[in-house]
Amino acid sequence: MKVEIWSDVVCPWCYVGKRRFETALSRFEHRNDVELVWRSFELDPAAPPSAAAQGNYVERLATKYGRSTREAQAMIDSMTATAAAEGLEFRFDLARPGNTFDAHRLLHLALEHGVQDELKERFDRATFTEGLPPSDHAALQKLAVEVGLPEVEVDAVLNSDRFADAVRADERQARQYGVSGVPFFVINEKYGISGAQSADVVLQALEQAWSEQLTLVTADGDACEGDSCAV
Repeated sequence: MKVEIWSDVVCPWCYVGKRRFETALSRFEHRNDVELVWRSFELDPAAPPSAAAQGNYVERLATKYGRSTREAQAMIDSMTATAAAEGLEFRFDLARPGNTFDAHRLLHLALEHGVQDELKERFDRATFTEGLPPSDHAALQKLAVEVGLPEVEVDAVLNSDRFADAVRADERQARQYGVSGVPFFVINEKYGISGAQSADVVLQALEQAWSEQLTLVTADGDACEGDSCAV
């Protein structure tokens, strides 16, 4: 059974959704028969490199949503608590924005080498716990090599446009599905889950997909949309 997850590495709900999916998968009787593929989705394709971003996370969030810094901080505190409940340590005081196109290209390389989930986890942790810039080539190379990707191949990807078409194909497929926010899960190309649903909801969808019911499972949960992510 194939599970495809559209996600971005600067999306906090995507990291929470990843943990909830993993919890559901651990409870799924047929988990060893699940093929997981992470698909590319850029929340902000026009985002500049991390170094060009201005202000801290609270200030950027307040500006984006027209909130006061106190309201923005409350949103961040709530998201941090939600993440903690899933065993994640979010450090928004360290988190930096940036363009994620190259990170997605490396995730396609990782798929070829069978370590895509490991790299996705490493990118998410680097962004939300360690504050590494998501568009910095030196940081991306370090993380990719950490999970076992050959350094020479990582450098070759970062210094070319390899996998650019694969990233755009993922994003084109997302548009065809009508995806406007991430995470978005597609099981066997017929069962859809939108947002960071609870492990119980995800498990139910996995079980329904396994039984090959023809009814589309549609459920909406917390997600990052467009070029924004209301934490």
